[in-house]
Amino acid sequence: MMNRKMLKQAQDMQRRLAQVQEELGEALSEGSAGGGVVKAVVQGGNHVESITIDPEVMDPDDIDMLQDLVAAAVNDALDSAQKDAATKMGAITGGLNIPGLT
Repeated sequence: MMNRKMLKQAQDMQRRLAQVQEELGEALSEGSAGGGVVKAVVQGGNHVESITIDPEVMDPDDIDMLQDLVAAAVNDALDSAQKDAATKMGAITGGLNIPGLT
């Protein structure tokens, strides 16, 4: 009797994890840099959906700064996606660290 209950709980958890993984794959996360002059949106935590750059930050004499801002905005968006994934997965797994889920 106990084994059936545990099996059902494991199957329920597996279904919920699959659902959350699908949701996370479609989720958009935004990051920004330079006080919002550069914004990046990533989908699913691994695909850059868009980059928005305020034209006033574009200085042909300082391309390095713009490149740094773009990289920082993308990294901010990726960090946001990872935190969201960890929070949602943690709610299902009860804080268990299951490799490959986030």
